Amino acid sequence: MKAAIVFDLNQGPVYTETASPAPQPGQHIVHVQASAISHVVKSRASGKHYSFDGALPFITGIDGTGITADGQRVYFAFPPSPWGSMAEYVPVAIEHCVPLPENLDAATAAAMANPGMSAWAALVKRAQLQAGETVLVNGATGSAGQLAVQIARYLGAGKVIVTGRNLQVLAQLQADESVLLNDDATSITQQLSRLAANGIDVVVDYLWGNSASALLAALAKHTPGVSPVRFVQVGALSEGEITLPGAVLRSSPIQLMGSGIGSLSMADLLQATAEMLQAAVPGGFTIATTPARLEDVADAWARDDSRQRTVFVMP
Repeated sequence: MKAAIVFDLNQGPVYTETASPAPQPGQHIVHVQASAISHVVKSRASGKHYSFDGALPFITGIDGTGITADGQRVYFAFPPSPWGSMAEYVPVAIEHCVPLPENLDAATAAAMANPGMSAWAALVKRAQLQAGETVLVNGATGSAGQLAVQIARYLGAGKVIVTGRNLQVLAQLQADESVLLNDDATSITQQLSRLAANGIDVVVDYLWGNSASALLAALAKHTPGVSPVRFVQVGALSEGEITLPGAVLRSSPIQLMGSGIGSLSMADLLQATAEMLQAAVPGGFTIATTPARLEDVADAWARDDSRQRTVFVMP
């Protein structure tokens, strides 16, 4: 079969021929229909993601959509190493497959699954968002952040605040409040302080770095009362580390937590994905995609960015 294989962590995946997987007890062999590039996938392919096991070579991709041998349309995730989703066929544990809604196409589901899961898991599993609460999405202009805004609204958020560096996309999100992270530091601090004083219940953070530091400082200083502010760290698109004074946590009701592989079980992550996919059509969730052929993986890999989700569609 054909697959996108990582042989060298300093290079992208290579489209080549490899042996097809043989079925094992407790597995489906899924004929892959679509698989998307995500930040996790790219980070694992470079050996930088904490979930990478260090074994080379491996087929890249952690999830996708496809058809089982008995004809069931499924979303699948976390095939066993060295197998990956960017191949014609992939072995997947039966419990790592969930049925796809009939009215959701395979490519859209594949594009939406990873970013949608991250938002759904952060808001439902970790923050336990309640209807009417105020949500701030830090880094809302990428495809994952845009989907998080849609999901927060669907889940009943009373107010949605967004931050980002793309003024045009921020305006298109039609949020209740927005903060342009290209503004000067003084202006950003003033805006975040005002928003914190008005009350923020949940933060979904895709950036970390300077914006997260400024936001945490504003929440610590200006949050009214002692109701918990659930700050859920999902991604580090800006920087991987920040300096966090202990007084920020001691002096405020901030509950700082992560959401991802490890902080949630595989079962929790798959449940979050299944719930999000079931909500996608009634919720009108949308995501910008760039379709690509797997044989063009080298070019598509280099062109991929966070504004649109690159989806490899299999024949």
